[in-house]
Amino acid sequence: MRNFKRLLFVLFFLVVVLGVLFFVLENQQPVVLVFLGWSLPQLPVSIFVLLALLVGLLVGPILGFIVAKRRSTLKSG
Repeated sequence: MRNFKRLLFVLFFLVVVLGVLFFVLENQQPVVLVFLGWSLPQLPVSIFVLLALLVGLLVGPILGFIVAKRRSTLKSG
């Protein structure tokens, strides 16, 4: 059973990696991102999307922790 779970994890990981690889290969159009007068260098659109995903993966748990901390202080106080 342990080997089966490990195999499923490896297969899932490979599917995710292949999905990201196909996404990057299909989205090679160069774009320039301009936000509030700041201009980033010309990069493939896939780089900006993957960076936005990584920022979201970092910010989401941090905000979740803050909300949970506030809820626990409101209930105890």
